[in-house]
Amino acid sequence: MTFYSDTQIPSQFARMVNAVTGIVALHLRQLGQIIKSRQDAATLAGFDDRMLADIGLTRGDVRDATSEPVWRDPTALLASRVHERRINRRRAALGLGNRVFDAPSIAPTAHELRASIGSAKCRD
Repeated sequence: MTFYSDTQIPSQFARMVNAVTGIVALHLRQLGQIIKSRQDAATLAGFDDRMLADIGLTRGDVRDATSEPVWRDPTALLASRVHERRINRRRAALGLGNRVFDAPSIAPTAHELRASIGSAKCRD
């Protein structure tokens, strides 16, 4: 019995076919995920306002998500909106709702500006 070594090593054509098949399979999987996400958003659009409020969404959130371009996942936007509201509710419960956490400004305030102008006049 004789084995040919040519049949044991995949040809360049076979490698190319495998690569193209993998790419096509990946894109088909992504397309399936997009279709499923759009169906989920359409299901949420059928909910009434009370049901949407129970999960932390508004009718406007669903409308915004479904108006996204086709290649974007609408459920990602909906999840981020729910997350934002949850964080804001927790901040309000802790008494941090009206508190603003800003980074210090690099621009001088009016008081600092007047003080620096005044000290510059004194040097002249």
